[in-house]
Amino acid sequence: MISEQHTPLLQVQELVKHFEVLERGIVKRKKIGEVHAIDGISFDLMPGETLGLVGESGCGKTTTGKVVLFLEEATSGSVKFDGLDVLETFRRHNMDVAKKLRRSMQMVFQNPYASLDPRMTVYDIISEAFIIHKNIPKEQWKDRVYELLRMVGLEEYHAERYPHEFSGGQRQRISIARALAVDPKFIILDEPVSSLDVSIRAQILNLLAEIQEKRGLSYLYISHDLSSVRQISRRVAVMYLGKIFELAETSSLFDKSLNPYTQALIAAVPVPDVSRKTTRLILPGEVPSPINPPSGCRFHPRCRYATDICSKEEPRLECIFEGHYSACHFAKKFL
Repeated sequence: MISEQHTPLLQVQELVKHFEVLERGIVKRKKIGEVHAIDGISFDLMPGETLGLVGESGCGKTTTGKVVLFLEEATSGSVKFDGLDVLETFRRHNMDVAKKLRRSMQMVFQNPYASLDPRMTVYDIISEAFIIHKNIPKEQWKDRVYELLRMVGLEEYHAERYPHEFSGGQRQRISIARALAVDPKFIILDEPVSSLDVSIRAQILNLLAEIQEKRGLSYLYISHDLSSVRQISRRVAVMYLGKIFELAETSSLFDKSLNPYTQALIAAVPVPDVSRKTTRLILPGEVPSPINPPSGCRFHPRCRYATDICSKEEPRLECIFEGHYSACHFAKKFL
């Protein structure tokens, strides 16, 4: 349920993250370029809201999540969470405030096979948060671990098992329990169902929605799967080569997309009704290199509507109508 509060919980402004590309060698390697992973993106997230972040592989979705949590340091820009400046807090090593932010902001990683320590039991994995944050007295640890396991659909006896004894879906449930251990307000879900079977995906998505309803959590849901994004998100941001190309409420984006890139992504989603005719939009070429992105609109080499202005002038993300933003010179053409 979305809060009636009008102040965003998370505010991201002009966020930039470039990775240096160094020449081959061992000693005194010179910088020969930069990977433009994120190139000036801005968005807000309200309390109790789910914002979907979608795009092709390599567009900067996961990097965005890591920079927001300061798992990667931003090149420039700002991230504010609940009134606190996230980037400055960690840069200045203000550990008391940093711990408060870590408790409030958590992440569920894409690969449940790699994100859980195989040498630790489930009990140790979840209770590690209590050791670090000291948010629960030690005598209450066991009850709290059992409560979290029940919350994500597991049993108490699972606490004594190791990660290799679980299926992929069960491991992701453990990852969710670990993220909930410190009572966060905000969780970044990085492709949480991409490695799971279709039937298990639905269970995890329903679980996330149920937990959000009970605890009033906010989610940044990162995925390339538009079907799951449509199911769980209230708004959706579409990324391409480090830029946000479209941002709108879910129903508006899927019913009336105002960007050719978004239209191609939506057209690629399989339709379960075999009698329904759909138009497939095949994108020509490959995604350009983020080391040397195209001039003007970054999508213009693959866009069927591109003209001279698209290769020369970069479109800004502008409000086309209330709540619907698009970065395309011809966005109004699609109204």
